[in-house]
Amino acid sequence: MRTVFIIHGAYGNPGENWFPWLKEKLEKLGCNVYVPKFPTPEGQTLENWMKVFKDYKKYLNEDTIVVGHSLGPVFLLRVIEKLDKPIKAAFFVASVARQLGIPRFDKINKTFLDKGFDWDKIKQNCKRFYVYNSDNDPYVPLVLGKELAEKLDADLIVIKGAGHFNEKTGYTEFHELLEKLEKLINN
Repeated sequence: MRTVFIIHGAYGNPGENWFPWLKEKLEKLGCNVYVPKFPTPEGQTLENWMKVFKDYKKYLNEDTIVVGHSLGPVFLLRVIEKLDKPIKAAFFVASVARQLGIPRFDKINKTFLDKGFDWDKIKQNCKRFYVYNSDNDPYVPLVLGKELAEKLDADLIVIKGAGHFNEKTGYTEFHELLEKLEKLINN
């Protein structure tokens, strides 16, 4: 049975945006879906998020797919960097691999981004990457999505008018993402 993780971002939680909708759709496809809750903004550090994730690591294997939103992909990059065996795929939505230049976020995201990434190791530990960004994200400019996609040798999937892919911009469902996930799950 395929395992899928959905990882929220800073100031986020498992019950927001398109996460509950996607979890339900993937479970109907026969997947085990985990949507951990991480401390944010209070107690938001890489170390604290790793402590929460410690109990989930046993579900990471060659059939695992991870999905992250906003800071979620940055956390997932740190997880993937440390794996002993590769996972199947990673879907990164509205994310970056460096500070945003927005003090409110840069302060609480610091421990996730204060050292460089081992891009070669990350690419060895995940077979496929998909990077989604919007052309009007108020936090993550499209150029930062392009940078991340280039570092991962991934295609950048640009969705027009999606903002930060959150409830505020109408994202309680994410059909384009589900379509790609269904193709991977059925292969």
